[in-house]
Parts: sequence; C-alpha cells; structure tokens
Amino acid sequence: MNFEYKHLLENDFHADSRVWIYQSNRLFALSEALEIELMLKHFAAEWKSHGAPVKGTGYLFFGQFIILMADEAVTGVGGCSTDSSVRLIKNIEQSFGVNMFDRLNLAFIIKDKVQLLPMAQLQYAYDNQFINADTLYFNNLVQTKEELEEKWLVPIKQSWLSKRISQSQPLS
Repeated sequence: MNFEYKHLLENDFHADSRVWIYQSNRLFALSEALEIELMLKHFAAEWKSHGAPVKGTGYLFFGQFIILMADEAVTGVGGCSTDSSVRLIKNIEQSFGVNMFDRLNLAFIIKDKVQLLPMAQLQYAYDNQFINADTLYFNNLVQTKEELEEKWLVPIKQSWLSKRISQSQPLS
C-alpha cells in the first residue's frame, strides 16, 4: 500500500488549520468508502460556524481514517460547528457498523498494511517483536495541518508511545 498522503492535502489551507482524525476499527469496503467520500464532500460544502461558511474539507485516507480540516484563518470553528462534525462521524458509525471513537485502538503500518493493536497489548507486541522502535505509528492526536503533514505517521520512537513501552534497550 502507498502511504503517501501529503500531496492529497489542500494547498490553500493555512498550516494552523485545525484537524480532527477519526480512526475506524476496520477497513471500509470500496462501496462504503465511495459513499463516505460523498458524505464528507457534502458535509464540507455545508459546514457552518455561527452561520458563516467554514473553509473545510474531509478526507478518507487508507480506507480507515477520516480526517476533517477547517481553516480557522478564514472562519473560526465554534462548539456548534464541532458538534455537527461529531454528528457526521456518529452517523458514519451507525450507517456502516464501525467504531470511530476508540482511542485505545492504536494503528501501525506492519508488513505494508494498517494494523490495529489495543493499547493493552502494546508492551506484549513490543516484547514479542511484532513492533519495534522504527514501526510507523498513526499519531491521531495531531491537531493542525502542519502536524498532520509532519507528525501523523511517525516511528514509535518519535511518538508519545515510546514512554509507554518498557524495554531493556532504549528506543532509538
């Protein structure tokens, strides 16, 4: 699988544009992905904050990650507009029978595929060499376009997970 994504991001969004990442507990089927892409496009076209249009967009990356982005340099995103985006994600959850809010399910690239691992199994996976310091991790905690470009897909050793793993050798 090709994990290049930066070239797909809107060029005319400010680096500080706000980003929300939702990870599905499973890969979407192609027909589902096409439907979700339409839902994201429609949502972004209608997204409003206090009645003003939000300069926003949505992506479905790698068949499993929904990313919403709002350029707050154009229009600030308030509570109601954030609530509408959460309603969209909950609607996707219900329509496709997925979980998009499980923050304890971690995603890695293993053998050229997105693989999910429950946080509770992180140490076991490391100890048994399913993952290592250089395994690429999807850091869904990024909050801006710039962080999405630079810190979303990083080796474990460069992420907050490095502090969660006990090892006899330091992660380096």
